[in-house]
Amino acid sequence: MASSSNPNDLIKPVEFTKGVNGLDKIILREVRGSSAEVYLYGGHVTSWKNDHGEELLFVSSKAIFKPPKAIRGGIPICFPQFAGDGSLEQHGFARNRLWSVDPDPPPFPKATSNKAYVDLLLKPSEEELKIWPHSFEFRLRITLGPGGDLMLTSRIRNCNPDGKPFSFTFAYHTYFSVSDISEVRVEGLETLDYLDNLLNKERITEQGDAITFELEVDKIYLSTPTKIAIIDHERKRTFVIRKDGLPDAVVWNPWDKKAKAMADFGDDEYKHMLCVEAACIEKPITIRPGEEWRGRQELSAVPSSYCSGQLDPNIVLRGG
Repeated sequence: MASSSNPNDLIKPVEFTKGVNGLDKIILREVRGSSAEVYLYGGHVTSWKNDHGEELLFVSSKAIFKPPKAIRGGIPICFPQFAGDGSLEQHGFARNRLWSVDPDPPPFPKATSNKAYVDLLLKPSEEELKIWPHSFEFRLRITLGPGGDLMLTSRIRNCNPDGKPFSFTFAYHTYFSVSDISEVRVEGLETLDYLDNLLNKERITEQGDAITFELEVDKIYLSTPTKIAIIDHERKRTFVIRKDGLPDAVVWNPWDKKAKAMADFGDDEYKHMLCVEAACIEKPITIRPGEEWRGRQELSAVPSSYCSGQLDPNIVLRGG
């Protein structure tokens, strides 16, 4: 067999391997050098690196890669319940169940030449049906785009044989890696209403021109735009979140006291992470048997634009 003269042909776009504690892991690679890592445990993205090999997601150094504990960091999937708002465990069960590789995924509407993707599948076990008595198929496609963008598309179908609809809430609980939380701002959520989880879900209107951080924050922003930006001044990097089917956005940082109270989170790690989560929480999604819901997020990381030493009010939000 002749050797390939094109070095890109030697890059495996999808590799099945073992991760921490022998858990099954999938590595996605794009020819320009970006990569992502996904654990079958939780259908959980734990790494997203740009073409310089820089890690863009935060995973705690104290994360416990051992069932039944959810992995602290990356992109946990919150389904069928966000937080403790219901009868299920915190954030539902999808993030601490073993997913499978989907052997026969349905075609996606957008034809793509991307080779760095994987389709995962979660179906309820007898155990789940006892605590949440609804039959479903949750299909998750994770794609690494040609420019290093990371796309997650969820398709949840009601398979109830009894004709009953079911309702759920949902979030991509994304932990972004930032240089210093005090040097970070979020744009795209100005003037919106939010529910403040630190004030018993009191509904408040955001007053700031942009959101900055100097203490604990846990807010659910409502009726949010399809595009949100996280600007990291020190790294001169802007994360852009584009989302479909997910009207809400959670902004969370535990700050120092809560950080110290979490066994799987370093005492000072709150300084280097920020969760901005594409979500559907305020108004639960209801689907009838045979119906399918879709929720998608696309993450990109671009150099920030600077003007007179200050961040230009993010061109990224207006473009693209």
